[in-house]
Amino acid sequence: MARDLLLEVGAEEIPASFIGPALEDLKRVITERMADARLKHGEVRTFGTPRRLAVWVKDVADAGEDIVKEVLGPSAKAAFDAQGKPTKAAEKFAEGLKLTVDQLGRATTPKGEYVSARVEEKGRPAADILKDALHTAVHGINFRKSMRWGDVDTSFARPVQWLVALLGSDVLPVVFGDVTSGRATRGHRFLAPGAIELKAPADYEAALEQAHVVADIAKRRAQLVEKVKAAAAKAGARLLEDESLVDQVTNLVELPSPVVGTFEERHLDLPPEVLVQEMKSHQRYFSLVDSAGKLQPKFIAVSNTPVRDEQLSLRGYQRVLRARLADGRFFFDEDRKTPLIDRVEKLGRVVWQGQLGSYLEKVERFRTLALWLAQQTGRAGDAATIERGATLAKADLVTGMVGEFPELQGVMGREYARAGGEPDAVALAIAEHYLPRGAEDALPTQDAGALIGIADRLDSLCGIFAIGKAPSGAADPFALRRACIAIIRLVLGRGYRFSLSAAVDEALRLLAPKIANAKRKAGEPAPREQVLEFFRGRLKALWGEQHRTDVVEAVLSAGFDDLVAAQKRLEALSAIVGRADFLPLAVAFKRVVNIVEKQGRDVQGGETNPQKLVDAPEKHLHSAFTQARSTVSGLVRADDFTGALREITGLKPAVDTFFDKVMVMAEDKALRENRIRLLVEIGALFNQVADFSKIQAETAAAA
Repeated sequence: MARDLLLEVGAEEIPASFIGPALEDLKRVITERMADARLKHGEVRTFGTPRRLAVWVKDVADAGEDIVKEVLGPSAKAAFDAQGKPTKAAEKFAEGLKLTVDQLGRATTPKGEYVSARVEEKGRPAADILKDALHTAVHGINFRKSMRWGDVDTSFARPVQWLVALLGSDVLPVVFGDVTSGRATRGHRFLAPGAIELKAPADYEAALEQAHVVADIAKRRAQLVEKVKAAAAKAGARLLEDESLVDQVTNLVELPSPVVGTFEERHLDLPPEVLVQEMKSHQRYFSLVDSAGKLQPKFIAVSNTPVRDEQLSLRGYQRVLRARLADGRFFFDEDRKTPLIDRVEKLGRVVWQGQLGSYLEKVERFRTLALWLAQQTGRAGDAATIERGATLAKADLVTGMVGEFPELQGVMGREYARAGGEPDAVALAIAEHYLPRGAEDALPTQDAGALIGIADRLDSLCGIFAIGKAPSGAADPFALRRACIAIIRLVLGRGYRFSLSAAVDEALRLLAPKIANAKRKAGEPAPREQVLEFFRGRLKALWGEQHRTDVVEAVLSAGFDDLVAAQKRLEALSAIVGRADFLPLAVAFKRVVNIVEKQGRDVQGGETNPQKLVDAPEKHLHSAFTQARSTVSGLVRADDFTGALREITGLKPAVDTFFDKVMVMAEDKALRENRIRLLVEIGALFNQVADFSKIQAETAAAA
């Protein structure tokens, strides 16, 4: 009979950012161990609060499934002599499996014939499987930081206080340090501090809710949002949306209880971002705005327990915030005493990366690169704004405010530039060169900030790859994946047309003095190739979210030097590949490409010689191709890739007839090479849009 499994690890308050990853670790290890043991189960749920991490697995089978597997023994030659009698090797193999030699069989493998046996492997009891799985899971959580306590040899995010491990109504023995598992969980630290005996896993969530704990993270999050929005509405304001803060506060409390506080209106003359960051970063307060989005002198703090004396509680919240805002005002006033331009020189004393130099050197590089990009994209009219904006782009890194709140870099640069009399366009470029900061962030509103941002990120990408510190696995200390995706979004979102490879070359040229002596592993591609391949990988991942992967591969294989053109080619090909008549078209295209790949390398360059075309079908194909090539080239130059594909597909009847009626691999060398050369030219025509050999014809048929 199937039973439910519950594991709960109770601890002192676990940092909010640790909870999600820890639950993923627990769930992954438990389910992997169950799968390895062939132990079937139903739905898996996780629960987490600052004081607990829990996994609930429904409908766990009584035991792992039985299987019959084939076991290979010695080779047949070693197992039997020339007369076919079993040798000691065969006898020992059978004995080890508790079988007789007569029960052995034979199996043919790539290495020859071997003796084999079919062995039944009984599934282990669920309790045996799970006590090992739970022990491994609890001890294997990968916390960013762990601690030890008392005489306990093991480490955890915070001291472990209790363990619950139940399979149905039975307790599974699990030990962590000096804590042994049982059936007693605990409720809210202040509202229900006593032990709660659980009869079975099904009692878990309801028992905790009665003890004032909302253990389900999604449910607690929804309650938090509902309560905070209601409190904001009651205060005559609305919540400033901040999903990351909601997530963080959700994992700081077990029972969300919001209260509305106020701060002095005089602080509203500070930049709104300063006030929001002060409330968010240090206090985890929610900011409130009016219907027009203007920040209000109010906030919402979320307590872990209902407040008995709200005024007393508010005085504490407001007192702490008052001190924080006073610090912010001090930094703001002091920073404005020094013009931003006077801070640029100090960047020479701030290291960007040990081998790549200071921030001042980085600024000089990406300023030059941004001006180059302006020329390439036809934005040279913004050169003065770009040059000034790039010069000042990182100057706020040496201000007191950004030293306290690194999240405000760019924002404070904008404010201090305005305070120093810089043009609004320059101030905006300073702030916007950091955009987009994430996948959901907005793009810059003007070209100066966008081009500076591309140049800054491209300098980072090329520099880090050149010194051999490219991302590996999940490790990406310089956030190069995010930088690469930001460049792609900027280029496509702003419609910039330039050669990506040329931009990489220019960035590497500017970096040359710093990377001249950089060491690379033997056989490692040059930095240029590594960076371009990195872009290819990010494009494949991004576009693969909305388009068929084989279509994405086909487009990328035909080139992505012009990102905007590549995206347009992708959209055009995606539209045609789903049509019912694409399958025969794909087959024809692939046939051309396959012959070109196999035979084209042996054919010398040059165009097809019309005088050497002897059969009517090949003459007709050459005529149709010559006409299509002229039209397609014009359509490609006009970015009309849908029209180009339409022209290319018009060649299909002529291609089909050519393959049906003409022997490509003729015995006459000159005739054969001329026909292959014709196919090479047709393949090159296809490749102006995509490499059709990458299209999966079977998938096209299914579409």
